[in-house]
Amino acid sequence: MDARIKITVLLVGLGFLLAFMPNPSSKIFKLKPSELLEKSGSKEIYFSVDEVARFVNNEDSTVQLIDLRGADEFRKCNIPGSVNIPFDDLLNPNWSVYFSQKNMRTVFYGNGDQNANIVWTIATGLGAENCYVMEGGLNEWFKTVMLTKFEGERITPRENALFENRYKARDIFTQINSLPDSLKTKFFDAKRLQRAKVGWWVLGRNERMRDWEIVQIENSKIVNWYFDK
Repeated sequence: MDARIKITVLLVGLGFLLAFMPNPSSKIFKLKPSELLEKSGSKEIYFSVDEVARFVNNEDSTVQLIDLRGADEFRKCNIPGSVNIPFDDLLNPNWSVYFSQKNMRTVFYGNGDQNANIVWTIATGLGAENCYVMEGGLNEWFKTVMLTKFEGERITPRENALFENRYKARDIFTQINSLPDSLKTKFFDAKRLQRAKVGWWVLGRNERMRDWEIVQIENSKIVNWYFDK
C-alpha cells in the first residue's frame, strides 16, 4: 500500500478522535479521505529546497516555515525565519494562529518528509489553506544547499543563478545559526521592523545592561539602534 494511502487511512481514524477533544467543532476534518488522497498525490504540495532557499534569500513575507522537529534540535540549527511547532505538540491550541493565515503559504519541514506529510494532511484535512511540504526536509537541505559545489570547467547562466541562490542561503543559514539564541530573536525582530516605513520601536529591555533597546526605522531601513536608560 502506498505510504500516502496509509497516512490517509490513519488520519481518518484520527479525525474521529479529534471529534472527542475539547472544542471539537474546530477539529473535525473538512475534507473527505478521497479529496485528501487526491491532493496528497499532487507534486504541487511540495516546494524544493531551492525554492525555500529563494524564499529565505528574498525574506518572502508571504511564506511561513514551520519546523516540526523537537525544541532541542530546533535550537541547534534551523532554516532562518522558521517557527518551531514540534510534531508531538501539533494539536496544542496555542499554534492555531499559524494555521489560519489565509494570505500566507505555510511550508512544513522536518528531518525528512514523513512528519511533514502527516502534518500537511492534518492541516489540510482540518481546512487550513495554502499548506506545503519542503521536499526532502533538512536532510535534502544540507545535501543540496549546504554541501553543493560546482564541478566542471564551464557553467551555464541557469546553473550560475542556481548556485548563487544556494550559496547565499548557505551563508544566511550559517550566520544566523552561529548566533546565540537571544541574538537570533533580536535579529528577526529587527528584520520584521524593517518592513515598517518609519517610526521608533522598543525591542525590549536588556537585562544584562539594564537598558532599553530602541530602534529607529526610516524608509524601511534601520537607521538607529541604541540603548537607553
